Amino acid sequence: MRRTKQIDISRALALSGTFSFLCSCSKASLLPFLTLYFRHLGLSPAMTGVVMGTQHCITLVWSPLSALLCRHYNKRRVVISCSLVLSALIALLLLLVPPTDVSGSRFCNASNLRVEPNDSLAEELQVTRAGPQTWTTVHLKAPVSRTNTSVTRSKALPRQNATKETQAQPSAQNTPVLLSSVTNPTRNSSALHSSINSSAEPLRLRRSEFISSKPEEKKRVSLDFLTSLKEMDVQTQLFFLLLFIVSAWEFVAAPLEWVVDDGLFEYLDFADMSDRHSSRDLWGLLGGAFGVGVSGLLVSQLSCVLAAETPRSAAHFYTYAGLAGVALPAAVYHPLYLNRKRQRAGGLLKAVQLVQGSPRALLCALTVFLVGAAGSAVDNFLLWQMQDHGSSELHMGLSLSLALLSQAAFPLLAGWALKLLSPGRILVVGATSLGLQCFYYSFLWGAWAALPAQVLSCFSKGALWWAVRVHCGDLAVPGAERSVRRVYMSLALPLGSGVGSFAGGFVAQRCGLTWLFRGVAVGLMAWCTCLPLLQWRAPQQRRINYSRLLAADGSDATDSESEQERDWLDKAMEEDRSNNNSRRTSH
Repeated sequence: MRRTKQIDISRALALSGTFSFLCSCSKASLLPFLTLYFRHLGLSPAMTGVVMGTQHCITLVWSPLSALLCRHYNKRRVVISCSLVLSALIALLLLLVPPTDVSGSRFCNASNLRVEPNDSLAEELQVTRAGPQTWTTVHLKAPVSRTNTSVTRSKALPRQNATKETQAQPSAQNTPVLLSSVTNPTRNSSALHSSINSSAEPLRLRRSEFISSKPEEKKRVSLDFLTSLKEMDVQTQLFFLLLFIVSAWEFVAAPLEWVVDDGLFEYLDFADMSDRHSSRDLWGLLGGAFGVGVSGLLVSQLSCVLAAETPRSAAHFYTYAGLAGVALPAAVYHPLYLNRKRQRAGGLLKAVQLVQGSPRALLCALTVFLVGAAGSAVDNFLLWQMQDHGSSELHMGLSLSLALLSQAAFPLLAGWALKLLSPGRILVVGATSLGLQCFYYSFLWGAWAALPAQVLSCFSKGALWWAVRVHCGDLAVPGAERSVRRVYMSLALPLGSGVGSFAGGFVAQRCGLTWLFRGVAVGLMAWCTCLPLLQWRAPQQRRINYSRLLAADGSDATDSESEQERDWLDKAMEEDRSNNNSRRTSH
């Protein structure tokens, strides 16, 4: 970029806001519902936690590294475009993965139910035998599962025409029912008598024992590649397949946020307008609220199964890919700039050292880590909890949309809050509000029950991140606040989210979702009880003197200088004051 080139800040901010809105809208239309789709496929809570934790770990490591490589080779715009296209394509690959069972089908709206492999009821199975008129009709009212239950056979008397009907009543546990074997018609007169034993521990069915009719074979042909491997069960195969796809997806999607943020900041900093950089965050929250609300409303209006036996949750993936394609033209014209002289590669490392040297900064980082761990439990399993209490995608989308809007509204209350509380106390209030939200989620009772708690997001995430911004401004010199903020938001937060996802999945599997939310709430409350005392015991941050402020731009050249040499201005001012005082006394 030449200095003679005219820079239109309003146009740059408009393009940046549009791109941030579309990207956030695209992510919000799918990512909050991703764990719900994993549940539909048949993943357990522990497996879901491992998949999501791996995703956060990839973000933690690959985002800063990819941003550094893009800056070194000056390939930011290429990486942004490729990230949008490839992330949309890889996300669509998840639709090719078939479910292992139909445990998630019971949550679909019964009024929109169709007869499909994932949501069907086996209405009638009739076997006609040659010879005497001997036939058996079995009516099944429970959803058909791929697990095996015991079936006994009994020989029928010759010349006996009997009809046996066995009806399996659905239960709260959705007891699976399956005929393990249907014999071909023979000349010997016999009848099939099915006695279904409702065992609580289903056994796996070998596909060689199952002979289905031709329509059922076509519906289950997508499972052949999963069951072809005999070394692992189907659920384990599904887990590793999803882990591979999600890892590849995050590998191409993780660079987007850092690369766009770096390019825009350097563009605005070149024009001395870096203070306008924060407007991008507001557009991101508004885009997320719009995307999650509209996608939830759209999916809730669809039938349980779309064309070609596709579940309606696939609409989230199509919406994600479509919005990513819409954001591609904005990425082409997004304002980017590379300033090799001003931006230092070691800025993040210096920010880590700065946080490490301040006790209050360490307390803030530890709070962000715990909030990330608690937030991952909410993000991963809140929709599971809502689904268990009758919520549809409409309730989920509106609840999450209200949470994001509440978070975006906190800057309007920041001035009032700052008059009552210090930034350190606001940090405590934010973590406490998140703990109250988690405790409330453990007592959901209906479809709309989670909606009132979303208003607390204004004081949980909104207040917390505002307090972190203020803390970064007090801790670092002008120009370095952004690097310190990244230590909290891009290092401490993903690290906590990864640990929380791993631990939360195993706790949910072992103790249940209710006790997961209660445990998270108790942990946050305990930390918020100790945090004010620790803040009081920690030494106050020393204010930055004027000489260091002047030397901020040349800090690279003065890192090896002593503290006395950097405070030359203070010494000169003190000497000047002493000289003036001596002159006054002499007169």
